[in-house]
Amino acid sequence: MSSHNYGDSTRSLKAVSAQAIPGQPVSPPAVPAATYHLSDDDADLDTYGRASNPTWRRLESALAELEGASGALAFGSGMAAITAALNVSTKPGMVLVLPADGYYQVRRYAAEYLVPVGVTVIEATSSQIIDAAAGADVVLAETPTNPKLDVVDLRALATACRGRGARLIVDNTTATPLGQQPLSLGADLVVASATKGLSGHSDLLAGYVAANRPDLIAAVDRQRLLAGAILGAFEAWLLLRSVASAGLRFERQCHNAQALATMLQSHPGVRAVRYPGLADDPAHPVAAAQMRRFGALVSAELADATAVHALVRRSELLIAATSFGSVHTSVDRRARWGDAVADGFARISCGIEDTDDLLADIERALG
Repeated sequence: MSSHNYGDSTRSLKAVSAQAIPGQPVSPPAVPAATYHLSDDDADLDTYGRASNPTWRRLESALAELEGASGALAFGSGMAAITAALNVSTKPGMVLVLPADGYYQVRRYAAEYLVPVGVTVIEATSSQIIDAAAGADVVLAETPTNPKLDVVDLRALATACRGRGARLIVDNTTATPLGQQPLSLGADLVVASATKGLSGHSDLLAGYVAANRPDLIAAVDRQRLLAGAILGAFEAWLLLRSVASAGLRFERQCHNAQALATMLQSHPGVRAVRYPGLADDPAHPVAAAQMRRFGALVSAELADATAVHALVRRSELLIAATSFGSVHTSVDRRARWGDAVADGFARISCGIEDTDDLLADIERALG
């Protein structure tokens, strides 16, 4: 039975499982090494901690397996992964298209570091990005977008990029590789913050880049080596440990998100709800065609900022926190960070609480 036919929990577990060798630990320990003993023939796999680490390789093998990639590289954060991919993909004189409705820090990085060296940056919403790709050298897409949860048709976007000869980078953070595999839809590179769903415990920062092209992996690897944006061995081990349960956690999170979005649609205190898994959501047709699961995020607009704060204060289960993908259900009022949303816009990241408990708690807290 090939690995792609397994369920998510089996895929996650197999991705981190080592070959069974008698006498070796089932769960390998972290290798927190900065230097290694060197051989005489200069053929060492590991020489210095900034260049390689055995724990990285185990983690990267798992990430590549989940993304359907031939290779993956771990980074110290999602932003480190994204900026590495952008740095190896763009040169002065090129045109880069970025999501206008995606993670705001990526736009800030491009404005402060890429534009000054001669890269032309065009911001396009998820509905505009396919047309914008016609004039681009590099396109970065985020789908579903953070925080509004619009969905980009990756097959159509990949076709537009190929027609132009443009490189397509896809941020897979919100969907996770258990929700969609952008490489199979035509992406050249996948980037993601593993801080979110794959780690899932709000206790580490990590990111990764994955691809099926050895030349791109080699270029990103060189960028990581020289820039030094590495992931610590202990954090790599913690993430590897978390990936084993990612399928189980993500299944419950997606189930909770679907149920919560359905409940919020009919609540009088909620002005609008976005979730790609809702049949009447504008993103649903494309999401249903390219996603295996619809994710753990629900966007809901309440009356104002006071209503969002009251929701968290009255709840016994919700926490107010930025980021997402944790085992705890959290609420983030995104206008606080400068996103172009209403003051009462709340991004809710569903955790692994029992569904009935979570729905009852939020319904009571809404009043």
